[in-house]
Amino acid sequence: MSAEMMNTKEMAQYLGIHEKQVYALIKSKRIPSTRITGKWIFPKKLIDEWIDTHARSGLAEARKKGQRIEGALLAAGSNDPILYILKTFMKKSYPEFYIFSANTGSTDGLKALNEGYTDIAWSHLLDPKSGEYNIPYLSTYLPNLQVVVINLFCRDLGFLVAPHNPVHIRGFGDLTKSGVKFINRQKGSGTRVLLDHHLKDLRIPPATIRGYENEVYTHFEVGLSILAKEADVGIATVAISKLLGLPFIPITQESFDMVLDQSTFFKRGLQAFIEILNSQQFRSRVERLGNYDFKNSGKILYSKQP
Repeated sequence: MSAEMMNTKEMAQYLGIHEKQVYALIKSKRIPSTRITGKWIFPKKLIDEWIDTHARSGLAEARKKGQRIEGALLAAGSNDPILYILKTFMKKSYPEFYIFSANTGSTDGLKALNEGYTDIAWSHLLDPKSGEYNIPYLSTYLPNLQVVVINLFCRDLGFLVAPHNPVHIRGFGDLTKSGVKFINRQKGSGTRVLLDHHLKDLRIPPATIRGYENEVYTHFEVGLSILAKEADVGIATVAISKLLGLPFIPITQESFDMVLDQSTFFKRGLQAFIEILNSQQFRSRVERLGNYDFKNSGKILYSKQP
């Protein structure tokens, strides 16, 4: 079937649900579809728009619920294993505060912040021209806010490969080797932006990479896809490599930042979060997970002037 159109089986795989659930969505008229010669067809462009609309409405609903809980902050954007640990420390040390987080990818996290659906955006978007992370994107994605960018940590990003690296991955050029199966991150994620930059720089057409179109939403899913032998290689953090016992080939060290409005910065829950981030107890807990660099942790990298 054309890449622009999907049948029910392809639709189920695309959404990660059972084919029977696709028919249920059709019956309830909750999904864009059309019937041609007795078969249901789904235009990929309309499905992507449908997914985006429902993701945003979900964030809006979470915002309404979050406002009912005193001390609650909503976050959206990228993900990292130690964010879960940070939230656990937060719950133990400051039970009166909550942070609810959604894995949407860096770009959609910034968009959600600008539209008022979330209080915090986690982001690691590289600007290839300047070599800077996140700040060059603020005028595009956050024109309506008095933005503050705070560094959480720097982390190592690289290729995650199957045990013993049987397909001998050493760099981006190896992704085009015959038989190599790649697992990708979704459009708009910081990892996808980095990949596409390198492919463009090396003049590697994405279509030459088997699996380029196969997308997941977290670093954990990249690692699990490799463990399940669904892929030979993907891009993830060194922490996932250590947690899952998979070989790691470094690509770069990137800045993982927290982006928010200045009004949010002064909330007690946010200040408690930064306090935990800088605590020795937390640092000791995550030492063995990977090469995290906390030298600028909690530092304000940018603050928009009125």
